[in-house]
Amino acid sequence: MSAEPKEGSILQPRLQLVAWEITQACNLGCAHCRASAVDTPHPGELSTEVCFRLVDQICALGKPIIIFTGGEPLLRGDVFSIAEYAVASGLRVVMGTNGTLVSGETATRLKNIRVSRISISLDFPIAELQDKFRGQAGAYAAAMAGIENIRQAGVELQINSTLTRENIDYLDDLLALAIESGAVAFHPFFLVPTGRGKGLESVQLSPAEYEKALNWIYRKQIELGDKIFFKPTDAPHYMRLLKQKQRQRGAAVATHNPTVQHRGSANSISRGCLAGTGFCFISHLGKVKGCGYLDIEAGDLNRQSFGEIWENSPLFNRLRDLSNLKGKCGKCDFRLECGGCRARAYGTTGDYLEAEPYCLYQPKKQEIC
Repeated sequence: MSAEPKEGSILQPRLQLVAWEITQACNLGCAHCRASAVDTPHPGELSTEVCFRLVDQICALGKPIIIFTGGEPLLRGDVFSIAEYAVASGLRVVMGTNGTLVSGETATRLKNIRVSRISISLDFPIAELQDKFRGQAGAYAAAMAGIENIRQAGVELQINSTLTRENIDYLDDLLALAIESGAVAFHPFFLVPTGRGKGLESVQLSPAEYEKALNWIYRKQIELGDKIFFKPTDAPHYMRLLKQKQRQRGAAVATHNPTVQHRGSANSISRGCLAGTGFCFISHLGKVKGCGYLDIEAGDLNRQSFGEIWENSPLFNRLRDLSNLKGKCGKCDFRLECGGCRARAYGTTGDYLEAEPYCLYQPKKQEIC
């Protein structure tokens, strides 16, 4: 029999973000691909009608930001209709794309639909290296053309970069490219080796390199202020680092607090791991998960409503109870702010409640009172 939850250990869910893998199809073969995307759509992808119904079910719970992702979402012919329906329903819609298919016409169409932001994935500032990583010659040039089309259309631009030992030394150059491109946000993704990304395990950052990169992000956010917003992704212990810096700097940090919102709710950091508490992932087949990297099913939209899954999933309810956390995460004085990466714990140990394996911090508390 499990122990009773400790007082203050239950996180109250508030749906803030939904990442929706609208298709698994992709025109590239990226080395890090979580989805192991292929060049054709899966026959079991949710129909347009089901997608509209899903939008209605999401709206019944609140008004989260919807991130259309893939694969490559622009390969799905009805993605514009689904995005338009979501916007008309009062949701803020953003799109994550590799950028190679963003023509001037496409960018203008997304602008007219009122897609709030388009994120482009760039992992190297050098064409040869980007093309190799993305598995296609010309991928860098096509993505840069897409970026220019987004800028010309007047849609907010975000740059995403998946960090490994192969590109960590290019961080400054990637940031400079993002700023030069007019991006409002730069999201460094910390690799979780899943899908095709398992082939990159040998170049995954070490815990020490991970910590160094998080400190770089913090320093750059303080230095650049509102010029661009940084959001480390798959890096929940950035919240621990922020709290530590705040304690060290005291009131002075409030002037440039990297946790505050910039240019609206898409630019904010509320907690480390949001899986099942503020965020969830919907696969192209309608499987709902805590995030795209945590390959455990919380529910199936072919059998359940989205609201039923979000409110009653045993997986989500376990993730919301911090007293379930094991190892040093369960003892950590920053567990409320951070929570550790549940996907990385699962990938490393087979137990999603185990300690975050890439965090150097040793908790001061030996037990949670």
